[in-house]
Amino acid sequence: MTYLERDTYGMYTNNSDSGPGPRLMGADTLIGDNVYNVQEEHVGDIKEIMLDVQSGKVAYAVMSFGGVFSIGEKLFAVPWSSLKLDPANKRFVLNISKERFENAPGFDSDNWPNMADQSWVDGIRSYYDVSGH
Repeated sequence: MTYLERDTYGMYTNNSDSGPGPRLMGADTLIGDNVYNVQEEHVGDIKEIMLDVQSGKVAYAVMSFGGVFSIGEKLFAVPWSSLKLDPANKRFVLNISKERFENAPGFDSDNWPNMADQSWVDGIRSYYDVSGH
């Protein structure tokens, strides 16, 4: 399902330059979007969008990989700046090999990391080759 299909308010129905998308998009419409790499391999789906409440910016997309109906899936916090919107294909692109993504630091839904811990932040940003804030 794409963000167009989840657009309950009609934000993206007008294909002209009016309307918010794709520069501004509703967070709820992005949850569930597919993420592909530059090799056209599906690497996961966006499950949640994490906001830095103090700065008002999106910090991470929580993505899932593997599993069936959330059983056995692995979750990954991917820095938002690592994702690029591909409006032509109605999806996001993450510049990472599928193997590297599968081996990224992850967690399961019962054991979320402390995303405010600076050492965790530094490790994730380093893994995805993202510079400072």
